[in-house]
This record gives sequence, C-alpha cells and structure tokens, in this order.
Amino acid sequence: MPVIHITTFIAAPVEVVFDLSRHIGLHKESMANYGEEAVAGTRMGLIEKEETVTWKAKHFFKTRLLRVKITEMKKYELFTDEQLDGDFKVMKHEHHFKPCDNGTIMINIFYYEAPAGFVGYLLNSFYLGRYLHHLLEQHVDLIKKTAESGRWKILLNK
Repeated sequence: MPVIHITTFIAAPVEVVFDLSRHIGLHKESMANYGEEAVAGTRMGLIEKEETVTWKAKHFFKTRLLRVKITEMKKYELFTDEQLDGDFKVMKHEHHFKPCDNGTIMINIFYYEAPAGFVGYLLNSFYLGRYLHHLLEQHVDLIKKTAESGRWKILLNK
C-alpha cells in the first residue's frame, strides 16, 4: 500500500495547529481549486471523533464524493480519518502533532490504495501518488500560513 509522509515545522502552539488541521472551512479553502465542499455530515467548524464529513470535489475531470470518519482522536496529539465511501480501495490519513521549542512538528501519514487492480497500480505509479502528495502539501502549507500569521484567531474564534 502506498504511503505519503509529510513532516512540517509550524511556528505556532500545538493546540492551534491541531484545531486548524481539523477545521472544515480551512480544508475547503485549501482545496478551492477543485471546488471542494462539505456536502454532508460535519459541514463547518471543527470535526470531532466519530463524526463524518462527505467531501464533493472535481478530480481527474470528474465530480467525486469522499466520505470520511474521524476514527481516532487524542486532543493535541493525533487524529485519524478513514474513508467510509469513495473512490479509493483504502484511505487512511493520520495527523500527528508534537510540541517543540518555538512551535509544533506536524506529521501527516497518508495510506491509500487505488481501485481497479493493475490499472490502479499503473495509475498510482505514474500519476496518482504525485497528485495526492501535491494536494496534501497544499493543505499543509495553508495550515502553516494560517497558524503563523495569526489568522487562526479569526477562524477559531479566539
């Protein structure tokens, strides 16, 4: 199963980074180029353990739905979302947070398996892995910019 691993230093408190990472509106903003929106489940604010969200977006010239559930959460340490329905054969995204001097280390580990057997394997080998890595980096970059700019106070009502 392919895995994407992204480690990022963010000059902000772990509580801020954790909450921005599960903020529905910020996720939507980071995926604006794909018209992504929350269409069912938790559609705004901070998603919590056992809650679901269904995302609708255009990827690979097709409108797609992805329903995920927060299956694990330890406040300010980690949370995991997993696909319940969608195009992946398997999708699991672990978000880890470690406080450090002057900020937070955020670690994203994204496990996935493309559908369609050998065709999916070829698609992943030539394109899907890079595409997904780019999407994750785009989201992480917005979390970092938001946390470090102080804009988080508006989003999190602090």
